[in-house]
Amino acid sequence: MKDNWEKTLSCAIQCEKCGNKLDPTDQRILSAYDHQPICMACKLEEEDRPDYAEVSKDMIGQCLAESEILYSDPGGYCFYHFYPFKC
Repeated sequence: MKDNWEKTLSCAIQCEKCGNKLDPTDQRILSAYDHQPICMACKLEEEDRPDYAEVSKDMIGQCLAESEILYSDPGGYCFYHFYPFKC
């Protein structure tokens, strides 16, 4: 995934949580739990989990450290965990 992570994640054709289809114009976001693309409805469910604040805080620190080494793009990859995007 190192070489094509942006296309693979941003152009996902279905939500990894609920399986709903994602059209290119649909907003999606990365899960703070498993870094997979999910629909906005599933993101709202994630945010309601009691451990979300802690998980997202830990994830962003780990994401920035790992993505700089793996992807040479710490801002882009980690940004997609908090801001919706389209294909």
